[in-house]
Amino acid sequence: MSPPTVDPAQVAKAVAALRKHLEKVKAEGKAQLFDGEDDGGEAFSVTVSTRRVPQRGSNKLVPIAIPHPLLDLSTAEVCLIVKDKEGEGHKEAKRRVAALEDKCGVAKVLGISKLRNNYKPHEAKRKLCDSYDLFVADARVIPILPKLLGKTFFKKRRQPIPIDATKADLGAQIRKAAASTYAHAGAGTCLHVKVGKPSMSAKHITENAIAAIEGLVASSCVPRGWANVQAVFMKTNASAALPLYAAMPDPNEDRAAREEEKAAKDARKAERDEAKNASGGR
Repeated sequence: MSPPTVDPAQVAKAVAALRKHLEKVKAEGKAQLFDGEDDGGEAFSVTVSTRRVPQRGSNKLVPIAIPHPLLDLSTAEVCLIVKDKEGEGHKEAKRRVAALEDKCGVAKVLGISKLRNNYKPHEAKRKLCDSYDLFVADARVIPILPKLLGKTFFKKRRQPIPIDATKADLGAQIRKAAASTYAHAGAGTCLHVKVGKPSMSAKHITENAIAAIEGLVASSCVPRGWANVQAVFMKTNASAALPLYAAMPDPNEDRAAREEEKAAKDARKAERDEAKNASGGR
């Protein structure tokens, strides 16, 4: 039996309805009410609701490939955050960016020391968050960024995307980061991912939505794939959620999920016990 999926025709209808709603909102002069939400403006997004709460939530960004990027690096401004100790700092990164043919949209190279010293006040962090279209960072500094950037970045889902700054293909990595959309693997049952902007064609938004749904369900965010999907919706910042897919209750899936979760929990406990025994019970 083939796995379930969303109906492309249903997605296209939802996109058409949402675009019509946005036009109505704009005509009524209400568009400004939504300025500043979720990185500065209206966006089409998809929500996948799972049957089970994930065992572990996190702020980790999960890249989802889409055919039509939401960010145009020819006009976007990117902030690159780099490690700046032992000669690996922002001066070297600036030289590498300057050597790129198109700079890949990088408007600012920010070293960790400057981030730590110049952006301590909340207002400075908020202003930084709102100043760029995309943040990318050397993967080696990602663990310390939550403390340095503060809650604003995570509340607005603007945390930097990790790249491997030690590799020679810096430009390719930035372009790859900008070409994806991102899911946030939180602690709840709803996963959200942006798939389009009002300036994009209905065809491109529809194609992005279908690709994002399939990619999200196949990702680590949705254990057991479609068997764990309860419903799929599509919306904009200014609209209600329109249904794209709904699954019937499945006792067999619930039982299988409980067994899988118990096995994973038992495996983690066994690992902890083994580590404890190896350390002599300390």
